[in-house]
Amino acid sequence: MFIRKFEQSDYPFVKDIYQQGIDTGNATFQLKAKTWDEWNNSMHSHSRIVAVENNTILGWAALSPISNREVYAGVAEVSVYVAMNAQGQGVGQKLLSALIVASEANNIWMLQSAIFPENKGSIKLHKNTGFRQVGLREKLGKMNGVWRDVVLMERRSKTVGTSDTPEVN
Repeated sequence: MFIRKFEQSDYPFVKDIYQQGIDTGNATFQLKAKTWDEWNNSMHSHSRIVAVENNTILGWAALSPISNREVYAGVAEVSVYVAMNAQGQGVGQKLLSALIVASEANNIWMLQSAIFPENKGSIKLHKNTGFRQVGLREKLGKMNGVWRDVVLMERRSKTVGTSDTPEVN
């Protein structure tokens, strides 16, 4: 298995894996995989990767901005999805580790994830890659008529954005 940059031609496979996650009911509030344009416009143009083995995409990871305000330019939301038939094989760990490297190469100093508490595998994956739980957002949104809580996790870079010197514009 190897990790490589996402290419637009990968999107049909990425979309299928995304839909598999959606179908679990514990991956996202999204009820249907986004179209190419929706997905492409919601993600950073950098830090998009896929895990590949035997010419098959096993999973993907990407970053989306949390805000269009300049002060938050170095903060991004993590998306990591692994195909159902590839779970438990270390794919998520490799993807998230590579995504962290890519994020720092693109001047991202803070990564955050919002994870349903029921998604224990994702919470464990994030903890194993240096994320910490910073809170629980109770009843953040309704999904199929049911209020859902979200665990908020974050990872601060040890190399990007570490200066305590105030910026002067």
